[in-house]
Amino acid sequence: MNYTLNQLQIFLKIVQTQSVTKAAEELHLTQPAVSIQLKNLQDQFDIPLTEVVGRKIYITDFGREIAVAAEKIINEVYAINYKTQAFKGQLSGRLKLSVVSTGKYVMPYFLADFMKTHSGIELVMDVTNKNKVVEALENNEVDFALVSILPKSLNIEKINLLKNKLFLVGSGEQAEEQAGQTLKIFKDMPLIFREKGSGTRQAMEDFFNKKSIAVLKKMELTSNEAVKQALLAGLGYSVMPLIGIRNELRSKELHIVPVKGLPIVTTWSLIWLKGKKHSPLALAYLEFLRTNTDSIVHEQFGWYERY
Repeated sequence: MNYTLNQLQIFLKIVQTQSVTKAAEELHLTQPAVSIQLKNLQDQFDIPLTEVVGRKIYITDFGREIAVAAEKIINEVYAINYKTQAFKGQLSGRLKLSVVSTGKYVMPYFLADFMKTHSGIELVMDVTNKNKVVEALENNEVDFALVSILPKSLNIEKINLLKNKLFLVGSGEQAEEQAGQTLKIFKDMPLIFREKGSGTRQAMEDFFNKKSIAVLKKMELTSNEAVKQALLAGLGYSVMPLIGIRNELRSKELHIVPVKGLPIVTTWSLIWLKGKKHSPLALAYLEFLRTNTDSIVHEQFGWYERY
């Protein structure tokens, strides 16, 4: 057997994504390169690792057993690397985070200096919707999760990072037409929602329910970026987190529509399961946040306070 660590990593990613194309994207490789490495690995076994039916790849039972073994091997390699760093007195290990989609505008600023200080750290950050973030936390798959609405179903601890402000937003010309109107404007305005499971969607629905507002014209899109592009195209209005539209507000492509009761204000919080036994790395990161959060907010989000 002459399979390589690289082949095992590629095969494990194929198993995780159930797709050669998606594995190539996540590994930043070309699809032919991934296919070649899969073939080279397969050539070393008499039993098929995968099957292709139509255009879809399926992992065989034998392939899944190999994937489990591959993951153990890769984790052991990581452990060797971490032990080497620790022996040299450096903080090391994997810091695993799950972040709600809008949190991608927030979390990097609370990681940058910590990562620069400790070069032996490997960061694994999954950006997805709120339901999947909560699921990853509940399954103890991550060290921390970043959310703007706390999950009621879990017993958690938290550290607050930044206020999350959500405003009614539209393209420049549309927004100016609605300025000075009341909550009645929602009856005639086409509103764009995020998908179910999104924290932004939940905040919007809570606001409309509290104000007894009936939304008659409604669209649903599956990412903040998609919502933003729809707003820029003039398709409607949406309640959006301020954190994700800084550049569009500056360029005056988007405008905030003043409405009584807005902004909705929640809090970006880093959360973890209560009673979780943190690694030394995770404990060090929590201490970093407790010491530096105020200065990070002041230096990186000073513009935020003007709204």
